[in-house]
Amino acid sequence: MSIADLEIGLHRREEGAYAVELRFNLPADAPDTDAAAEINPITGDDVQITFDFEALRALKSQPAVYGKSLSDSLFAGPVASAFASARAVAASAFSPLRLRLFIGPSAPELHNLGWETLQDPARPTALLSGENIIFSRYLSSEDWRPVTLRPKRDQRVLVAVANPSDLEQYRLAAVDVDGEVARARESLGQVSIIELAGGGKATRNAILEELRGGYDVLYLVAHGKLASGRPVVFLETPEGAADPVPGEQFVADINSLQQRPALIVLASCQSAGEGEDASSRDEGALAALGPRLAAAGIPAVIGMQGNVSMETVVQFMPVFFRELQRDGVIDRAMSVARGAVSSRADWWTPVLFMRLKSGRLWYAPGFGDRRVSMEKWPGLLANIESGRCTPIIGPGLLETLIGTRREIAQRWAETYHFPMAPHQRDDLAQVAQYLAVQQGELFPRDELTRYLRGQMLQLLQPAPGSPQSRATLDELFTTLGKQRWQAGSDEPHWVLANLPLPIYVTTDPSSMIEEALRAAGKQPEIALCPWNDRMELAPSIFERDPDYEPSVERPLVYHLFGQIGVRWSFVLTEDDYFGYMLGMGANRELIPERVRRALVDSGLLFVGFRLDGWDFRVLFRSVLSQGGNERLNRADYKHVAAQVDPEQSNTLEPDRARDYLKEYVQSADISVFWGSASDFLRELQSRWREHSGGGA
Repeated sequence: MSIADLEIGLHRREEGAYAVELRFNLPADAPDTDAAAEINPITGDDVQITFDFEALRALKSQPAVYGKSLSDSLFAGPVASAFASARAVAASAFSPLRLRLFIGPSAPELHNLGWETLQDPARPTALLSGENIIFSRYLSSEDWRPVTLRPKRDQRVLVAVANPSDLEQYRLAAVDVDGEVARARESLGQVSIIELAGGGKATRNAILEELRGGYDVLYLVAHGKLASGRPVVFLETPEGAADPVPGEQFVADINSLQQRPALIVLASCQSAGEGEDASSRDEGALAALGPRLAAAGIPAVIGMQGNVSMETVVQFMPVFFRELQRDGVIDRAMSVARGAVSSRADWWTPVLFMRLKSGRLWYAPGFGDRRVSMEKWPGLLANIESGRCTPIIGPGLLETLIGTRREIAQRWAETYHFPMAPHQRDDLAQVAQYLAVQQGELFPRDELTRYLRGQMLQLLQPAPGSPQSRATLDELFTTLGKQRWQAGSDEPHWVLANLPLPIYVTTDPSSMIEEALRAAGKQPEIALCPWNDRMELAPSIFERDPDYEPSVERPLVYHLFGQIGVRWSFVLTEDDYFGYMLGMGANRELIPERVRRALVDSGLLFVGFRLDGWDFRVLFRSVLSQGGNERLNRADYKHVAAQVDPEQSNTLEPDRARDYLKEYVQSADISVFWGSASDFLRELQSRWREHSGGGA
């Protein structure tokens, strides 16, 4: 779905006055227009607006009147015309308008306003109760860990329902555990659900321990209250009594997780009344956790602002989760669900805090649509069968085992006080360059070796003092591989190693692909690109055996960016990438003729790359420098495939990413598979088995 995007940023300048910043992005298929140019110059102190907080508080019991007053303040002057232009552009492209309200760190008091009540500035109706305008409160975060999405089929939900046995002493009603679990199950449909419900199960430690197993959604039903303006959530002790957990502690617990939920739903439970009068009485205590969780790095949080009737919750949640299962777009599902309760007096209470620019919770792996998929797979399989396919392996394959390069960069940036802008802290080449300047050129290389060895030991957990605890990095890779490379395994290196291919080109400095090939019964030969004069290289296979011809039984693994065990060989810092490009440009003969021929005269299968990564950009330019530009654009190999990780902080929409790649590679016939390396290779393995009649 192509969506127009308007972000309205509010930043406090003086008491009661707020500067406005507007950012507008056209939908991918929008007609040419000057609207974006007209909107985007409105920034900073060019426009200031004010809010009468006392008057708004007095109108809180009249949502429509409150929303009209709030709209009059927000949509004033240039903001009104900008909003009208953005809406018109979206309508002309038959696109919804994503309205994201960014509340800056300087203005936390604005979270107390009921933005979901906003009235349409052009007509007397609620603005945010339909699908034409999808709304969220967008927050920035100091946590720069990337948001990595998972496929729809792998989604997992943890449902935690806290019903302490002594709630009456806090003047809170008992929670209908069975009813809440049943409603959650009905709302979530066929998604995989694990429950921690009542009886001392919904404890702070139990919830955290379960979340460490990896969940996409935490659906928490619990009482909350505000104590001195700070939220408290009532979980359970192991004995079943109340455990009032301060909001700050709850946020810190969630933030301590290595793999955090992408969506947290804080569902208010009944505090008073019966039947239609049943409602919460937490005064929005759980919703008050939303900004804190979002600022701590949780991608999306849903809460109920103010007291909400249980009937509204019962109607809202099933619609929200049903719509979420359609396309995974959280703010769109939120708008549809809000529309479903628009006839209720408290329709405006559900609130979404989000920092996902695309709004997506999950993605659907594939080439885009069924027709494109049916066209691309046969050609790729035919290239593999004929041996005219060359996989080019990026760092993404190893990341399934040891974590992403972004995580390494962020860890180094924090440890060694990287001084550059926060958004540069996840670029490994930039952080490694800083370490090379500050600590010496060998330091980041040694640090990466230590990091990889530490990750391998953590995965293998050898006994202290055992031979394995003293093993080399390559030996650790071999040991780990033997554990994972078994018949039927879909581990990415194993899938590639079992294809009938003569040449593997890799930018990964580890030995994982050659170890996988050996485990598959093959005898790989290893060669490195001599891109600089300091590399300590032994004679290559082509020098030792001039008649060597790569084959399925004796394939060549060619390390374009070097190997960890060979000093000065692997490309890591910014200077390394520039040096590699200069070396390749000055001497095409650096790469053996057999490898050059494979790069320019076979189907290239890119796996494990990010579009904006140094590895992909430098690699692709080096392929073009081998004279492959014309070959890539010829009709010989139409089924070249590229895999792109659907990472929220990297790309917004699959179609835009595909368009960008097509433009970047100068219209080369590269088809983009939207999904992780594991997604792509899992499907490739399945299709290859079917095509080859049951091979590995």
